[in-house]
Amino acid sequence: MSMFVDQATITVTAGKGGDGAVSFHREKYVAAGGPDGGDGGRGGDVVLVVDDHLSTLLDFKYKKRYNAPNGENGRGKRCFGKSAEKLVIKVPRGTVVRNAETGLVMADMWDDQPVVIARGGRGGWGNSHFASATRQVPNFAKPGMPGQSFQLQLELRLLADVGLVGFPNVGKSTLISVVSHARPKIANYHFTTLEPVLGVVKMDNEKNFIMADIPGLIEGASEGVGLGHEFLRHVDRCRLIVHVVDVSGCEGRDPKEDFEKINYELRNFSAELAERPQIVAANKSDIATPEQIAEFKAYIEEQGLPFFEISAATRQGTDPLIGRVAAMLDQLPPIKRYEVEQTPEEVSPTEKLDWHKFTITVDDDGVYVVEGDWLARTLGMVDPDDYESLQYMQRVLRDSGIFDTLEEMGIQENDTVDILGFEFDYVR
Repeated sequence: MSMFVDQATITVTAGKGGDGAVSFHREKYVAAGGPDGGDGGRGGDVVLVVDDHLSTLLDFKYKKRYNAPNGENGRGKRCFGKSAEKLVIKVPRGTVVRNAETGLVMADMWDDQPVVIARGGRGGWGNSHFASATRQVPNFAKPGMPGQSFQLQLELRLLADVGLVGFPNVGKSTLISVVSHARPKIANYHFTTLEPVLGVVKMDNEKNFIMADIPGLIEGASEGVGLGHEFLRHVDRCRLIVHVVDVSGCEGRDPKEDFEKINYELRNFSAELAERPQIVAANKSDIATPEQIAEFKAYIEEQGLPFFEISAATRQGTDPLIGRVAAMLDQLPPIKRYEVEQTPEEVSPTEKLDWHKFTITVDDDGVYVVEGDWLARTLGMVDPDDYESLQYMQRVLRDSGIFDTLEEMGIQENDTVDILGFEFDYVR
């Protein structure tokens, strides 16, 4: 039996950029060649694409981490590192992607357009970039930037025009099987349908639409009772709801009560959903009395809703029902799309590290300890034994505001500063 999974949480990490190279030109009979370290390659992006062969998020239950490859490091002779391949992750059509931290929508995978969900880090500059008239032998290069990393919440919301709702065993599976090519499992017990079933209904005028048989809602579904709560989200995109009711009451239930209870669950789940246009299909009319049908019809029409008397099992009345569905769809706006609320660039662009994010504390020995995520990456390739390299580091610390903060904290000449274990005396 296939397992229907429509929610998953994964972590995606784009590739780190390759490090720039420190290298010098070496040539026979040339006394001093210049710097020729090449740049690192860009890290691989993480890209999401729709795959129509997938119908659930089951794969993401077993694999939770996705890492794109890193860019290649630069080399001497101005050889640039190769940029990394992108990592492509396939998802079912209709998957809504949210940033797990902010809850904001980053992508709605409803068309065939690939979406870059995490960008790879830029490659670091080789030492050839740092040569100048006064600095002819730069003995340092820049490390590659890290790729973006996100925890993502994936949620499958079916892309169907019409959602069939109703209590279990009212005949929704039978109806979708006779009006489309869908072949759901049908049996005479509750919760036969354990996963949504999509069927394409083909019309004579070539205007096809997609119908979804949503597993039976029961009282309390919107609070998580039974199977209903798991599947209510799949009605969310539907433009039109066909409410299937067992008008015969053959299981000892009252069709009016059933109708009210299902609508209560829809309202409880989403007020917007409860406002969707609705058609009522009174099923099993072949085994109902004329009085039962007339009473229920009057009750539905009082509420201003279209009423259709059908028997899915014998196909009686299904053609007029589908004709009305198609006519209403022509007048309704397109399937609901989720607007992107946050792009990778708005979260933490790897190109623009927050240089102002650092902390400075004074330890028991009076040493000023500077900490910050970006320091390891920015200063990781500085050579402490090289004067030019140290000058570069000093300029970075000045530009980032670290020196200004130290002075505000009252640092004195020759006080010790510790940055990631690298200690030096402060000089004004």
